[in-house]
Amino acid sequence: MPLWLEAGFWGFVASSALLIGALLGWFIRFSAKTVAYVMAFGSGILVAALSFELVGSSLEQVSILWIAGGFMAGALVFSLINHQLNLPAVKHRKRFQHQPPVASNTGMAIAAGTLLDGIPESIAIGLLVASGGKLSVATIAAIFISNIPEALSSTAGMRRGGRGGWFILRLWLGIAVCSGVFAVIGAVFFGSAPAHIKALVTCVAAGGIFAMVVETMIPEAFAETHEMSGLVAALGFVVAVALQALEA
Repeated sequence: MPLWLEAGFWGFVASSALLIGALLGWFIRFSAKTVAYVMAFGSGILVAALSFELVGSSLEQVSILWIAGGFMAGALVFSLINHQLNLPAVKHRKRFQHQPPVASNTGMAIAAGTLLDGIPESIAIGLLVASGGKLSVATIAAIFISNIPEALSSTAGMRRGGRGGWFILRLWLGIAVCSGVFAVIGAVFFGSAPAHIKALVTCVAAGGIFAMVVETMIPEAFAETHEMSGLVAALGFVVAVALQALEA
């Protein structure tokens, strides 16, 4: 299988959790705390994945200044764009309880916010595949798990706003496909780049993921689980480290 196709496949697989979350949000009523626990667990896994696999691998390629610069640039870009998506339903796109009904013109805004969350993740997947390295189960699991509560909570809000099931399914499927495309972009445009450029882009992606976790996942998890969110996130971190240790 060509590397670009493999990258697209794994980018789509990681984002296919959006479809699962949409189906769960449409057919099953979960408690807000259950969704928040999943969010906290996914936060811990994502932090571990970007720490060890993305930033950790870059330490062997570039200096700490390149890593710090790339990481902060990624976080800055995500934060600035996320700040512009200031509609209530978008700002709290991972919120399950007390989410207002989604107006007719807000569905695409939520989609834009979700796609923004997935861009750095997908590019990182493409880079990892194109670099010839082993794509960690922990990384795929982290992205997969983090997507479920987002689609679940947003689907519940869109359903209350009168959106039909076919519209919602097409929305999340389109985002999953776009995530696969961004993984292909990561593989094609940066896969053959010099090692220091790939390391820099990887750190930019890691910074974007970190900002996404802090700005959208952890606050929503804490809103329902409060102090327990730290414990559940720590469990996710430990699980990710254990998965990487088993793969070594």
